[in-house]
Amino acid sequence: MSIEQTESIKEFGGYLNRYVHDSDSCHCRMTFSVYLPPQAEQGPVPALYWLSGLTCTDDNARVKAGAQRYAAEHGIALIFPDTSPRGDDVPDEPDRYDLGQGAGFYVNATQPPWNTHYQMYDYVTRELPALVEAELPLIPGQRAISGHSMGGHGALICALKNPDMYQSVSAFAPICNPIHCGWGKGCFGAYLGDDTEAWKAYDATELIKAGARVGDILIDQGTADEFYDEGQLLPENFQQACNDAGQPLTLRMQDGYDHSYHFIATFIGEHIARHAKALGR
Repeated sequence: MSIEQTESIKEFGGYLNRYVHDSDSCHCRMTFSVYLPPQAEQGPVPALYWLSGLTCTDDNARVKAGAQRYAAEHGIALIFPDTSPRGDDVPDEPDRYDLGQGAGFYVNATQPPWNTHYQMYDYVTRELPALVEAELPLIPGQRAISGHSMGGHGALICALKNPDMYQSVSAFAPICNPIHCGWGKGCFGAYLGDDTEAWKAYDATELIKAGARVGDILIDQGTADEFYDEGQLLPENFQQACNDAGQPLTLRMQDGYDHSYHFIATFIGEHIARHAKALGR
């Protein structure tokens, strides 16, 4: 494994670095960013993995969320993966924003033409952490995970499917029950095929119903979110499943907030403080 650093920017006493590498999971060149807080100059720091939503790259959250200020205060690293494989040889649906490049949905695709490259679940939970922890020794392996929208879905399923891998999990406006929403049906049908039972392995609500458990989950959802109104996010379904199963959940309905990074930037400090506490910072 090897990575190539392509950018380094000083922020809040630490450094925001960007890297590229050849991915064994996605069979293409992948990009990710890492914010190392100033405390990394004194020794190892834990990491919060941030999974972004539809149409995003690693750049969206690192530019818009305002997370680096809080990461510097608490002494945690931030890891920003891309949302999909990319490249001229990677399948895409250029007329759609919700399928193909920019819309990996954090699943391992089983159907052609997607299955060669679209292995984002393995990339996020296996390849990228192993790469980061091997190549960046100041990030030794204490992890938390969060994300937004499609990335909130990704954060929830990654934590629920790997309860010993992450010390905490949170999400902003996650797609909570994708087997019952338009985005999820469209992507899961393409990536995973027609067997809807197989879809449940990548659905946070269904994972709770099947017995998956983690510590207290924090979700923030804006009441003025257009995709919440359209029935794409379905946090109530997840809440009901958690209530029925005894899974701790803090679901905060934030009055007047939409689906944008303005919403995320307002509450990201609280999420990072919560993760920092779980990570022993």
